[in-house]
Amino acid sequence: MEGWTCIFSSAHLHETEMMRAILEESQIDAIVVNKQDSVYLFGEIELYVRFEDAFIANQIIKPTGNLE
Repeated sequence: MEGWTCIFSSAHLHETEMMRAILEESQIDAIVVNKQDSVYLFGEIELYVRFEDAFIANQIIKPTGNLE
């Protein structure tokens, strides 16, 4: 995925989808890449944004990024 960078990852799909929705409300394109094993559900789900949007995207999700 040239030109895209991972800014968030989680073992929980709902957390990653919430971050994606927050970014899209701010008109920042975001892509969710599910790298979890389909049977055992281990692994990470990653959220990617365009490289040029990475700084502002991190600033937007930083306050809400710690859901644990």
